[in-house]
Amino acid sequence: MKRRSTVVARFLESRMETIAVAWVAVFALGCLPRVLFPVTPIAGLGGWLSLVAPYALVALAPVAGFLIAAGSFPRGILAAQPKLRLSIYGRWRRLGILEARRSPVFGPAGFMASLLIGLLLNVVVRSFEFLLAMPAMGSTAPLWGDRLFALMAGDVIAMSFVYMVCFVMALRSIPLFPRMLLFAWTLDIAIQLGIARTIAATPGVPTDVTVPLHGLLEGNITKVLISAVIWLPYLILSDRVNVTYRWRAPH
Repeated sequence: MKRRSTVVARFLESRMETIAVAWVAVFALGCLPRVLFPVTPIAGLGGWLSLVAPYALVALAPVAGFLIAAGSFPRGILAAQPKLRLSIYGRWRRLGILEARRSPVFGPAGFMASLLIGLLLNVVVRSFEFLLAMPAMGSTAPLWGDRLFALMAGDVIAMSFVYMVCFVMALRSIPLFPRMLLFAWTLDIAIQLGIARTIAATPGVPTDVTVPLHGLLEGNITKVLISAVIWLPYLILSDRVNVTYRWRAPH
């Protein structure tokens, strides 16, 4: 299993550019029916541009997150440990960076490879959920429709970017990764609650829209909480995580 998971990490490290191009192409094809058949009329070139722009940003946000994070954390970078230690559970001995890197459990292998794949799948699933749940609306859409589309697109754009930053930090063994993932989960929940409050305060939203919307937002929050429940104990207790991201080993 360790050998297979190491291969997964190496594949992702060496093929992400290809995966990014394939992702943009697949999502663009998925967007075509929405763009070509909007539920409200499109007024002029400006209307078409305003319709296409959110879908383009949804497609490009994870790519931008990957490229920016990859540029900020090059391969082999010796990033410093944070001064304030948040994970204090357990008995650990400190390791130097070179000693940690020589450890057989250093690097994003084992269950960490599953977490890497999960972060990528989260971006894909959330993006296509948006594509399926939100019909394309032009400039003639009602206020509630225009606002809802903008909020849901903004949610996917922001979280795709942040989760891809987490992915790169995990893949390249950056010490701040566990904190970044915790930040991403917190931000994700906050955005879902913010969307719910904003739409609740928007006049004219039909009941047949609010009910499935609340179900979608609750589902997003539930998925985040389930991920946290599953992965937080591993991120705190795992020898691999502690050696790779905190440079410490059990006594």
